Amino acid sequence: MSAALLAVNWEPELRGALTVIIGVVVLMGSVYMIMATNMGARLGFLVAFAGFAGWMALMGSIWWIYGIGLRGATPEWKEVPGSTVIQEVDLLPAAGVLDQPITVTSDDPAVEASSVLREQLDGEGWTLVDAAAPEFGQAEAAATIFLEEEDALAPGEFSVTAVYEIGGEARPKLFGLDALDQIAFWKTPYYTLVEVAPLEPLRLEPGRAPTAPRVDDSMQRQYVYMVRDLGSLREPAAYITIGSTIMFLVTCWLLHRRDRYVAENLNRKALAAA
Repeated sequence: MSAALLAVNWEPELRGALTVIIGVVVLMGSVYMIMATNMGARLGFLVAFAGFAGWMALMGSIWWIYGIGLRGATPEWKEVPGSTVIQEVDLLPAAGVLDQPITVTSDDPAVEASSVLREQLDGEGWTLVDAAAPEFGQAEAAATIFLEEEDALAPGEFSVTAVYEIGGEARPKLFGLDALDQIAFWKTPYYTLVEVAPLEPLRLEPGRAPTAPRVDDSMQRQYVYMVRDLGSLREPAAYITIGSTIMFLVTCWLLHRRDRYVAENLNRKALAAA
């Protein structure tokens, strides 16, 4: 007996399962027992189940609206296989970033090549992200991780100069509003291109503060090509809400049908007695 008690205390899986089972039996079972003693086993079950399904539908709708409770996969950045870190601007069309070859020669400086690339990206539907937007900082952090994993540049050796994005449209839109996207489960791929510029090596002199980091315009800009997995944050809550609503309506219809049968039988008995 003591060994069994110790197992319950020290095994979180077993303890969690027992907690759920006891909660269901005590809370739901007690309500059903009271209803069954007053209404009968079948009618008590329908009433109890209808109340449970309605409560689940309300709870799931709150989860669905605010993105809380039982949540799905959270959004995250993922690398594009074989084309995550692009160290030459001429390779962008081959990586699938551009539809048309970029007209930049090897003699063009890095700043001019970046300007030409910006114009071509704008013409092909890419959007420049504002440096003050939260998406800029998120893309910068993800690009730093990918650059470090590829051994291309280490943190502190580069500066993010531009972030471009394309795609990510969600559908269907509720009344055409972007704010009401609770049912927008289908999304187009959301790609992000981060432009990084290598920095000049810091000159450290004894007794003096290090020089401020400066972009080395003589070196080629590098690019991090990423795809944003938008996840499925609200999908579990949506499934719970829809499923519970269907079960609630079905049980309500069954209760309504039973009431009609009872009313018809009482009318028949009244007519027969008359």
